[in-house]
Amino acid sequence: MDVMERIKQQVENNPVIIFMKGTPQFPLCGFSSRAAAALKECGEPFAHVNVLQDPEIFENLPRFADWPTFPQVYIKGELIGGCDITLEMQASGELQRMVKEAVGKV
Repeated sequence: MDVMERIKQQVENNPVIIFMKGTPQFPLCGFSSRAAAALKECGEPFAHVNVLQDPEIFENLPRFADWPTFPQVYIKGELIGGCDITLEMQASGELQRMVKEAVGKV
């Protein structure tokens, strides 16, 4: 399967997913760590992809949604943004609302 199709399937098949360096339990960069922590605080399950373990995704994800950096957070198939946007949404309460809505808890 083409890497862009794999990315598309992951984004479409997971209500909330973060493409990050490392894992939520063992993040390998500060930005990924903070974004994953914000998602954890929402209290709902979310999927993750360690881009360091898949060179094809690491190389191609930036052009998938025209977003050059990691992490990338997607909710209901849409790119929300990276670390800064995720933290801003968390501070306003919007992230928790969107995550709960995405997983059917609203």
